[in-house]
Amino acid sequence: MKCVKAFAVLAVVFAGMSLSAPAQAQDGRKAIQKKIESEYALTKTTDDKTDIVTAGAVLTLQKDKLIMTAVGNAQCGNYYKEGKLTQSGSCKANAMIGKLGMFGQNSKPSATRAFVSGEKFWVTKIEVRDAAKDSGIYMEFFSDAINDTRFQSSLLISFKDGVLPSPDAALKLVQDVVTAPQDDAKGQRQEAAPATAEAAPAAIAPPPPPADAPAAEPPTVALGQTPDQVVAILGPPLRKAKIGTREIYSYKDLKVTFLNGKVKDIQ
Repeated sequence: MKCVKAFAVLAVVFAGMSLSAPAQAQDGRKAIQKKIESEYALTKTTDDKTDIVTAGAVLTLQKDKLIMTAVGNAQCGNYYKEGKLTQSGSCKANAMIGKLGMFGQNSKPSATRAFVSGEKFWVTKIEVRDAAKDSGIYMEFFSDAINDTRFQSSLLISFKDGVLPSPDAALKLVQDVVTAPQDDAKGQRQEAAPATAEAAPAAIAPPPPPADAPAAEPPTVALGQTPDQVVAILGPPLRKAKIGTREIYSYKDLKVTFLNGKVKDIQ
């Protein structure tokens, strides 16, 4: 009886473990999805993929030879594993056809283009997959028009050994292949922060010195002045002469005549 009870307990434990494992995996995929989408905002295209409705993050490719096909052709599948980019067999075939013109001048093979490190495009889909050999982060890309042609492709970034990584490790894996400019922008903002700090107030320049006041005009002899005033202005006369009620003060170039003690004439 004790053995039966023990087996029953073990059965319940194993059942609980088998039910919790998928739930944990699902939570892990959701956490990775949320992390990647927070760094790589999705772009929405028109239904026919001829234009962009809502622009998201612009991605910069970090590896050479991501193969894309012209919109309207079968989408090319790219894979990233152990530091290398590879393509599906059909993708390689289309690229070879486009390069060699295998079917002659009248044929119209799928237009393909190999994007290299440094080129930019948009991401339109992000999906975390956990299915055997296809376990990884699936992304779909969309380019701006190049010679009037837009290109598209998909990329599966495989998890190492198929094991679901942490969200941060998954993000690092994606950044090995494509980076979003907001990461660079954050760095630029941090570097620029000191420059944008509030500047110390500039020293107040002293006011300019007042313009020199115009020199006062020298006093001059005027009618009605007294002999003392004239002497204060011109100094003592060279000669004095008195004729009746008139008195004449003679200077080198000037003659002042007083009448009744007031300047009457100036010559």
